Amino acid sequence: MVGTRSHITRRSLLFASCGGLVAAAGTVLLGGTPGVGAGDGEPPAGQAGLFDIDTASKLLPLSPLHHVSGPQSISYGSEPGEVYALQVVPASVRLPDEEGPLGGRTRRLAGDMCVTVLSPSGAEAGHMYLRGFGHGISHGVEPSGGDALLWVESDVDVRTGYGRAIARIPFRNGAVIDSSSPRVRHHRPLPGSHKIHPALDLPGRRVLVSHWVGRTHHYTVYRMDEFLTGRYEPLHHVEDSALQEGETFQGCALHGDHIYQLTGKPYTDAAGSNPPSGGGNTYVSAIDIRSGRAAGRQKVTVAPGLDFREPEGIAVRPGPEPRLCVAFSVKTPGRRELTVYSCQS
Repeated sequence: MVGTRSHITRRSLLFASCGGLVAAAGTVLLGGTPGVGAGDGEPPAGQAGLFDIDTASKLLPLSPLHHVSGPQSISYGSEPGEVYALQVVPASVRLPDEEGPLGGRTRRLAGDMCVTVLSPSGAEAGHMYLRGFGHGISHGVEPSGGDALLWVESDVDVRTGYGRAIARIPFRNGAVIDSSSPRVRHHRPLPGSHKIHPALDLPGRRVLVSHWVGRTHHYTVYRMDEFLTGRYEPLHHVEDSALQEGETFQGCALHGDHIYQLTGKPYTDAAGSNPPSGGGNTYVSAIDIRSGRAAGRQKVTVAPGLDFREPEGIAVRPGPEPRLCVAFSVKTPGRRELTVYSCQS
């Protein structure tokens, strides 16, 4: 999760960044599905953007990741395909070239993550380690031939545990990759921003970069192919118009004309601010990338009986019928596990 926000204005921005002028919201649209847009009015009841949140149904059964710590984000690279999940490496893990196990806080601030690949049935299909990269609030997977290329935050800020750049890393089962390796190219499209993390729109070949400027949350969209060459010329830039006071940001996704944003906290006990009796405080909000305006906000009420039930990641599973997928971290004996629910359009 990422910290809550103290103040957000509801407007889109124009600003110059990284040698390119950010395009005015509404000037460019690439490879997406037309959706609810500026001036189109409110989406139907139960809907955020193109997806009906009330249709949420189980997609991935309760599944353990490679380590006992909870998931931070999920992504899909193919249809029906496997799900990739990021988690912070927990305490007491010793990697092959380390002198001994490290504590949980040390791992978190160092930005050490584990990637677990799960089959559609929830069986582990592989894992690897990313050391010094970040916290993993969102990420993407790009299929490339027979390979999977991970788009992740990188170059961790050890004061916060969050990334300051974006890297594209080939998945290699069992490998340990260091952010400081010369094999890792760090993309820095937004100097001065912090808590940077990516998501991908595979059909439109676009990159969504979530980032914070001071205490304000922003989104910027780029063409993937240009981004990889170092041409960081934004297609869209919007200031977050959906995050509400006190909410905890839990990830983002891009599909068509909309950014999908996940917020919420784990259950508290009955006397706390988020008891199970209230059905949780998980919300999916949509933001129109052309105007920066909110395009629907819906509470996720599915599976209220999950233990702990912390929202931890949102992604679009591509295919002929794309699905918006929401992940939950669930407490089971001795560990956290992952379950995913999906919403139809």
